[in-house]
Amino acid sequence: MTQPPPPHRLLITGAAGQVGTALREGLRGRFPVVRLTDNRDLGEAQAGEELVRADLTSFDEVRAAMEGVDAVIHLGGIPDEDTYEHIRTVNMDGTYNVLEAARQAGVRRVAFASSIHAVGFYPRSEKVSPDMPVRPDTYYGVSKVFGEALGRMYWERYGLTFVGVRICSFQPRPKDARHLSTWLSPRDAVQLFEKAITAPDVGFLIVAGISGNTRRWMTEDGWDVLGYTPQDNAEAYAAEVEHIHGDPQDITEQRQGGIFVDSDYRGLAGKKD
Repeated sequence: MTQPPPPHRLLITGAAGQVGTALREGLRGRFPVVRLTDNRDLGEAQAGEELVRADLTSFDEVRAAMEGVDAVIHLGGIPDEDTYEHIRTVNMDGTYNVLEAARQAGVRRVAFASSIHAVGFYPRSEKVSPDMPVRPDTYYGVSKVFGEALGRMYWERYGLTFVGVRICSFQPRPKDARHLSTWLSPRDAVQLFEKAITAPDVGFLIVAGISGNTRRWMTEDGWDVLGYTPQDNAEAYAAEVEHIHGDPQDITEQRQGGIFVDSDYRGLAGKKD
């Protein structure tokens, strides 16, 4: 199979968020046009950028933002646990809006920001691969499972190439012992998502969104398909952070999802009480 031409116009949803900001900066100049969308302020457009205000919950706004787009990096959504209603409306219905708008607009590929929380209940002693059963730890995790499944359907049914990146801990640098296994550095995130929208012969793929961490809990399955070669390793920070952790007997220190596996954890919903 011949490699398709690189995207001319790339759309990034959720471009005002932490990952979106890093990709905006890291991918600048690598594509002729990068269109950025969010329902928050995106500041001033830089050279080669188009700014479009769009709410994921509005299909019409998402469809308008999709016009003339070749590939999408879908980062938009609630980035934490919340009520089921909010998660469903923004993360699940919003992802449907993105994929359906992409299909209608003739977009070739979508890279989806999935999460470790799709498999958060796996023990830290077990190395998780993309073909293992999902074990979501929250409604947020369920929304990522939903996004992956919807992406599979859009690939099988409509031929829309889909890459799900299970982002673990996106941080400038590791902050605690858990991050020695889950860290995704900004420059590795840029490389990974760029590969996710440009690598040939992908079809449907789920990969771990982590750096080349020595202590990683996820396999590197699929990285070779994308040509992703991590440049960073959290082990470089081990001496600084490996002593920062909770009670080893607590479930939050035994499962990969961390605090999300606590049955009392409510995330953003708890902050609204």
